[in-house]
Amino acid sequence: MKGLVLALQFLTRLPMPRVTASAQDFARSMRWFPVVGLILGVLIAAACGVGARIDPWVGALLGLIAWVGLTGALHLDGLGDMADAAGAAHKDRDRLRAVLADPHVGSFGVVAIALQLLAKLVLLHALADRAHLAPLILIPFAARIAPLWWTRLLPPLHEGLGTAFRGAIRPVDLALWAAAWLLACWWAPGLLAAPVLMLGWGLWLRHRIGGISGDGHGAGIELVESGLMLAVLL
Repeated sequence: MKGLVLALQFLTRLPMPRVTASAQDFARSMRWFPVVGLILGVLIAAACGVGARIDPWVGALLGLIAWVGLTGALHLDGLGDMADAAGAAHKDRDRLRAVLADPHVGSFGVVAIALQLLAKLVLLHALADRAHLAPLILIPFAARIAPLWWTRLLPPLHEGLGTAFRGAIRPVDLALWAAAWLLACWWAPGLLAAPVLMLGWGLWLRHRIGGISGDGHGAGIELVESGLMLAVLL
């Protein structure tokens, strides 16, 4: 269970017991990312459901606040950094990496984060308005399977978390979570869009950025989550 605790500490702001872990333990915690997504999905759907008893917009707002608060805006930060880097990608690779390393958020990043929050708010409202919140439990779960594939299929953009995670993900991990995703699709068919969204983001990263990084994972999770909400609604 150490891996799950480490994954929860990394991906969420939920209170967790302190554990002693090596770099290898931390890298192996990526195998638990989909479980973290399932826990987040339960909490987000619960917050949205409580608010929807008052009004669908209240439900959407509470769901969005829970989503951002529970994750500490970790993936939104990645989305903003990737948007800024994409804006600089037409120059050269050194400039791109400098932008990714810059802790400040530029205009591209601000716009991307704002649009993502608006998209999630509107999509959460649509789910709450249709009393269709059950699939919301599985959306963060499915979105957090994607980094396991990206880290195996895409070259690391630089030495860092992406490199460490790459060596920790085994074929059996991919097979296990692919099987779990298929079972989830039986209950929520909209999740069948997940491979298309994952592949699309991976191809964009390879073509435009050149590889995967922590920011690429975070941005991808955000975009896959929004895409899956839309797919569930359709």
